[in-house]
Amino acid sequence: MIYNIFLTIFLQLISFVPIKNNFPEPKTHTPVIYAEAVKPSLDDNITVAYNNLHSNKFALPKLESFSEALKGYYLLKEKGLVKKEILTLIDFSLSSTIKRLWVINLGTGEILFHSLVAHGRNTGDEFASDFSNTAESFKSSLGFYSTGENYAGKHGMSLRLDGLEKGVNDNARARGVVMHAATYVSNSFIKNNQRLGRSLGCPAVPVTLSKAIISVIKDKSCFFIYHPSRVSKFGSKSAL
Repeated sequence: MIYNIFLTIFLQLISFVPIKNNFPEPKTHTPVIYAEAVKPSLDDNITVAYNNLHSNKFALPKLESFSEALKGYYLLKEKGLVKKEILTLIDFSLSSTIKRLWVINLGTGEILFHSLVAHGRNTGDEFASDFSNTAESFKSSLGFYSTGENYAGKHGMSLRLDGLEKGVNDNARARGVVMHAATYVSNSFIKNNQRLGRSLGCPAVPVTLSKAIISVIKDKSCFFIYHPSRVSKFGSKSAL
């Protein structure tokens, strides 16, 4: 009887003693960050865009001119000065005897046109080197434009251009600087004269391509004429 009482008391006592867990407590590990994620820079994004261009067997523009054009496009699109995802790039650092105009669909990366294009009579012979914003200078103007409306002119379907850089090309509409067709923009003219024909300051294009190009780029698309002699305020040295 006494044994049973002591056994009962003993069992009640041990029921209050916490049972020690023989398993080790899990350790808390602080994650080690070996490299933080780096947000791609604008230059990185432009390089990716350039590498993803679909050339359709056309030669690509130089990265330098494309980079400045795309930086300006981004800023102008943000400001609402251009509406379409179309970029026209003219590289006047290149010889007039080769194709130096590109029309690019920035939504798809597709190069739509690659063409010869003329510079102004007083801008240079084979190469463009002297530019102006002055009326009757017969020189080309560099920089960014917004394409305007098309109209029927003496050269057929033509396209008005609105210069967006004050003191550089903002007199374009008043000067009558437009895109139009010209018979002197052709391989046959180059063969006979060792250079392309020249305009009065307009970016003239071949007769066979003018209507198709104008139809695509008209009405508020980005139009950029590049030359390494100056950096556009919308280009690589601007505060984007």
